[in-house]
Amino acid sequence: MSEDAALLAVGIDVSAIPGDPRGAGRYVIELVRALAARGAIELHLESRRDDAGRWRDLAPHADVRPVVPSSRARRLAWEQFAAPRFVDRWGIAVHHGPHYTMPEIAKVPKVVTVHDLTFFDHPEWHEKVKVAVFKRAIRTAAKRADAIVCVSDPTARRLRELLDPQCPVHVIRHGLDHSLFRPDPPGGDGGGNDDERRRRLGLPDGAPYLAFVGTLEPRKDLATLVRAFDLLDGDSELRLVVAGGVGWGNDEFERALERSRRRDRVLRTGYVADEDVAALLRGAAVAVYAALEEGFGLPAIEALACGAPLVTTAGSVMEELAGEAATAVPAGDAEALARAIAALLAMGEDERRSRRQQGLGVAARFDWGATAAAHEVVYAEVAEAPRRRR
Repeated sequence: MSEDAALLAVGIDVSAIPGDPRGAGRYVIELVRALAARGAIELHLESRRDDAGRWRDLAPHADVRPVVPSSRARRLAWEQFAAPRFVDRWGIAVHHGPHYTMPEIAKVPKVVTVHDLTFFDHPEWHEKVKVAVFKRAIRTAAKRADAIVCVSDPTARRLRELLDPQCPVHVIRHGLDHSLFRPDPPGGDGGGNDDERRRRLGLPDGAPYLAFVGTLEPRKDLATLVRAFDLLDGDSELRLVVAGGVGWGNDEFERALERSRRRDRVLRTGYVADEDVAALLRGAAVAVYAALEEGFGLPAIEALACGAPLVTTAGSVMEELAGEAATAVPAGDAEALARAIAALLAMGEDERRSRRQQGLGVAARFDWGATAAAHEVVYAEVAEAPRRRR
């Protein structure tokens, strides 16, 4: 604990983050890293019992409490039955639940992050047990949290439409690790390290490829990407790289692969570490992130930061954030996706250079330090606000 009594004590529940973080997990890790680096708050972390080491390495001066059971069911039960007493005695001024949930009856002021509303709008994209748990959690946050953080304007708009939250709603966008996601490899190695990383992932030297990065789950619509890849004419050496851990509900993707005439050109890498993701994106002929819907869609912005031409989904938060730096196509339209990819593959050097500069300009707007600073403002406002009647 810091000796500086002027620092606001904030507790963050980091117990839901798996060992191979993705999506919301990346947000929590980068937020904690940035908050620790800034040193503007007294940071307390509530972790799983088997996961304290990771957080102590990430935030060496934080108060890490490994008190949460490791299994999902026991963790969620602990949050409601044991966590309220724990957090109220923890000596914190604000509690942040960065993954939809909060200890509902705890007296300490509470901030909750809502990443998207697809549990309401598209429950078929999620496991049934998660739909039940997170719909209830988001409803509760809308009624009882002291502040809600949404990661994009579309998420905040949808939250207000659906649930009429009874607390302030703040939009705080994700950031980027610009030391990692950049157009040139760190360390000035001329790309040699990138080549080795891509080689370890199974890519032959010099092979052109399309890159998808993200969790393999229904809303990523990978079946449409496979069908679009099949529709491409021309370079017989072109590959499709699908990089990401397996989520659930991938039957349609698997069927599309089985029917694909180019299935031998599809490389599935499994979960990929951030350093390898950056190398993969830097070498991509085109990055494709045509998910049906996202709360933010961080891989799309990471692709722009690495200088890759990007195709994404029209009407999505990714299009809203990327603007003209990306080509946007209708969701689920394999023919439109194939045409967009083909057009980017056929770009001349001048057009490619212009598109690259646009993308780098968009990516420069995202910074985890700024994200952390915006969270600190919310924490301070919540700590200072009069307590609302429950």
